[in-house]
Amino acid sequence: MPRFGLAACVFRSVEVVSVARTAGFDLLVADMEHSALAIGDVTALCLAGRMGGFPVEVRVGGPDHPDLARVLDCGATGVIVSHVDSAAQARRIAERTRFAPAGNRSVPSPLAIFGFRAVDPQTLMAGCEAEVRVTAMIESAEGLADAEAIAAVPGIDALMVGANDLAVSLGHPGDVGHERVRDAFARIATAAAAASKEFSVIGVPESLLPSHAFALGAKTVIATNDINLLVDGGTALVAALAARAAS
Repeated sequence: MPRFGLAACVFRSVEVVSVARTAGFDLLVADMEHSALAIGDVTALCLAGRMGGFPVEVRVGGPDHPDLARVLDCGATGVIVSHVDSAAQARRIAERTRFAPAGNRSVPSPLAIFGFRAVDPQTLMAGCEAEVRVTAMIESAEGLADAEAIAAVPGIDALMVGANDLAVSLGHPGDVGHERVRDAFARIATAAAAASKEFSVIGVPESLLPSHAFALGAKTVIATNDINLLVDGGTALVAALAARAAS
């Protein structure tokens, strides 16, 4: 059974962490790519997750995002990096998110992972390395062409397909179900499996999850975001109420 995640794009208060957990989601993704969430908002969500034992990962906008490593210092259990188009970019991500000798991440002051207790550098680095997940998003024709090399980069734990951007890049905007897009999902899933990395997806319509995620062995499915959850749920409720009122 894959992990099912909810992306937080609008709701910044810590209550959204508890709401996601109560609804049955397995993790929350604080989205810094497609939202106004700032580093302070993300930190609060990550700390709420840690206090409640609920994973909060953070999506950042690309390999050169200034807060790529900082979100880990702020308590994220993982970082999801969008628009990874090459193995060279994946290596830069690994260097920024892994401590020496695997990378060059700076050793921070006491962290949330240890309850802000001071620990020796070796313990701090080992604890972070054991927990943190680094996910590279493939969502372009360029990234697809280099999928096998991206998957092989040490320090990258998972590949995630960004469904909508990948469909656009392949010339099929809005048509995630197109055969060419489906084949791209399969290639990325195969690349991940060959490198013993996890395969995950975001932005896949519910009707396509069996073919684009479950059949391909996806371990993480970001099922929806807070905006869609509220609008879809509200729309269904109002329609049901209107139907009852008219009967």
